[in-house]
Amino acid sequence: MVVKTHKVDDLKAVFATVESVDEVLARARITGTVSGLLVDEGTSVEAGVRIATIGDPKLALATAGIDARLKAAEAERDLAEIEFRRSGDLLAKGAATQARVDNARTRLDVATRNIAAIRSEKQVSAERSGEGAVLAPGAGRVLKVHVTQGSVVMAGDTIATIAAENYILRMALPERHARFIKLGDRVLVGPRSLSTIDTPPRFGTIRQVYPRIEDGRVIADVAVEGLGDFFVGERVPVHVTTGQRPAIIVPRAAISPRFGLDYVTVKDVGPVVVQLGQAAEDDIEVLSGLRDGDLVTW
Repeated sequence: MVVKTHKVDDLKAVFATVESVDEVLARARITGTVSGLLVDEGTSVEAGVRIATIGDPKLALATAGIDARLKAAEAERDLAEIEFRRSGDLLAKGAATQARVDNARTRLDVATRNIAAIRSEKQVSAERSGEGAVLAPGAGRVLKVHVTQGSVVMAGDTIATIAAENYILRMALPERHARFIKLGDRVLVGPRSLSTIDTPPRFGTIRQVYPRIEDGRVIADVAVEGLGDFFVGERVPVHVTTGQRPAIIVPRAAISPRFGLDYVTVKDVGPVVVQLGQAAEDDIEVLSGLRDGDLVTW
């Protein structure tokens, strides 16, 4: 093989953190006391599942008061209906005036509409009682529970933070590298440090580059398969392309390690000590020891 200098991608090693694409907050809709907490950190939940219950004794008292008002309104309606029928009978006999009948009809209409209004108010009270159930706004894992059993919460307070089970790697690169990254670029993802099994490197794809530089760094998200069992916030090594550089690449089979050194056989010269660099699947980079035009044999 005749040695030639090739252009290769210049990879920069950085750390990326595992993040959820979406983090949703389960909030309280009413003011009250947490009487039932059904989840803990790490619990997997489905969308719409009850994760806590908030009780407010005043809602039960308000509902009882509405029931009492409804019964009183129904009694008034019954009395107005009797008075309307009686006025109609007296009008037919000539013992009452039309004005009395109209007045009785008006009182009956008012009583009927008052009952409808109270029933609507009762439905609102029942709905508010049902809002004591805190439901998961989306499927995922519970990252943090912000309350404990018996805590007093206000309407709008956060009960739990839920991470949607759609994880990505979020990396921060120095702004001088911002011009090299773009959507669709491949990223080499290193092995997981928390794993006890050696896993080969894999590739991910840049799915989003944020158009804002913070503290001299540009933020980008990388889509990678198989992040479902990772911890949110776990750091993973990645290598991103930041341009190209010249390099000499030889097959791995041409390298002969002896006595702690790496040798390459050059025709008409013999074994030459080389310094190795970045390795690929079947090839490896030679940093020093060879030059263009050398004929390598193995």
